[in-house]
Amino acid sequence: MNYTFAPLPYPADALEPVIDKTTMEIHHGRHHKAYFDNFIAAIKDTPLANETLEAIFAGISKYPAAVRNNGGGYYNHNLYWNVMSPNGGGEPEGELLDAINAAFGSFDAFKTAFKDAGIKQFGSGWAWLIVGKDGKLAITSTPNQGNPLMDTAAVQGTPILGCDVWEHAYYLNYQNKRPDYLEAWWKVVNWPYVAELYRQAKA
Repeated sequence: MNYTFAPLPYPADALEPVIDKTTMEIHHGRHHKAYFDNFIAAIKDTPLANETLEAIFAGISKYPAAVRNNGGGYYNHNLYWNVMSPNGGGEPEGELLDAINAAFGSFDAFKTAFKDAGIKQFGSGWAWLIVGKDGKLAITSTPNQGNPLMDTAAVQGTPILGCDVWEHAYYLNYQNKRPDYLEAWWKVVNWPYVAELYRQAKA
């Protein structure tokens, strides 16, 4: 198996005050680590141990819930940590900004639609910006640890930006005020990384 549990790409307190150190430590060290450990246990000594996550997700409807839930949790959090940065915020540039403007009318309209997707995701889940199979950008959400790479997703595509709206991602700072978390989150989005994911997805 070629799966590893990576450290955070920045210190646990680096995203303060948007996301506090304690939340980051618990979220990464306990929640994400548990998904990783349980995913490895679920695929050990099976043919899936030699598959990529993308290949597993493409046929996830055929596999046990433990693979879907923990594989999704492992992948989703790997993306989440990297689409944030202590030097984040602002706006994307170049090709990504052009694509956002073409798909949503403006960057502000995109942010409103993305935030709305996160707010309206009932219970635990994720809000996503994806490159659809038609090559165009779209906003969607998934429950629990689902993601748009899975054949069970209502809207499928390649994620380039994902925001965790499980309560463990924000509750210490924001309690039940998910909209406040989603609004503050823009201050830490790592747009150069998102732009690179967009270029790869379009290739």
